[in-house]
Amino acid sequence: MSSRPDPKTVLVIAGPTASGKSALAMHMAEAMDGVVINADSMQVYRDLRILTDRPGPVEEGRVPHRLFGVLDGADRGSAAWWRDAALAEIKAATEGGRLAIVCGGTGLYLRALLDGLADIPPVPDAVVQAAAARFAAIGGDAFRSELHALDPLAADRLFPGDARRLQRAWAVATGTGRALSSWQADAARPPGEITFRTVLLFPPRPVSADAVEQRFRTMVETGAIEEVENLLARALDPALPVMKALGVPQIAAFLDGRASLDEAVRTSVTATRQYAKRQRTWFRHQFRSDYRIDAKFSESAFEKIFPKIRELVLTLEC
Repeated sequence: MSSRPDPKTVLVIAGPTASGKSALAMHMAEAMDGVVINADSMQVYRDLRILTDRPGPVEEGRVPHRLFGVLDGADRGSAAWWRDAALAEIKAATEGGRLAIVCGGTGLYLRALLDGLADIPPVPDAVVQAAAARFAAIGGDAFRSELHALDPLAADRLFPGDARRLQRAWAVATGTGRALSSWQADAARPPGEITFRTVLLFPPRPVSADAVEQRFRTMVETGAIEEVENLLARALDPALPVMKALGVPQIAAFLDGRASLDEAVRTSVTATRQYAKRQRTWFRHQFRSDYRIDAKFSESAFEKIFPKIRELVLTLEC
């Protein structure tokens, strides 16, 4: 009796920022002839390889990487676009006899893939702008209270500081006349022929916080400032997702003299830690993991965890 990866199984490696997801995914791809498919909403942009900690040429030369750096900064990525692209890459990998490994920490993308995506009608730009203006005028706590009257389920699961998702829920409810949570309840299911096996990297919070700071300082030392300078030179719409990536507004403040470099680093690290905290909450309550690793990935641990992950994706042949 022999074993090989089940052609219908997709491996999902997820976790908060700076947990070592990309390194684990690359090791699994090397060990099991896999293809790494990006599930990070900022790593899809080609403008910010350093600041989003996107795999570099060395990593991309070791194993195939898909959906990394495929969008221009002037484009707007979306969960719907990403889901279609990810399913196409999964199909290409499995039809080529390779293990598809989805890797990332964007909860909206992961939910769209694992649970399906609602077919929500476009919301008028005026409503989107009204949501942003209202949030700016009254703040997160009051805005969340107002959202509760429109969509109590969405309001209950979101935090006052989660401006983007709060505004999205408000805009959908206002613009379509139907709560976002109601639309999501009708989400299209994922393809029935796919079995998702999920691995969650979930290091202790102090370890995650230290990793965030160390990683950001390394980014600054290896070209993040020049990367943001090049992005700003394009004079893109400040409302574009790429312009709101962690570290971009803070480094921009340094470049135009509104902050010192130390202040830019400190505020970037704080913002990233806050983002990681929100990710941890989402993964704790809304992500179903087949195998959870309560540590940051390290190469020294790979031999120990590899057999457990391998078992998730195998099929037996007589």
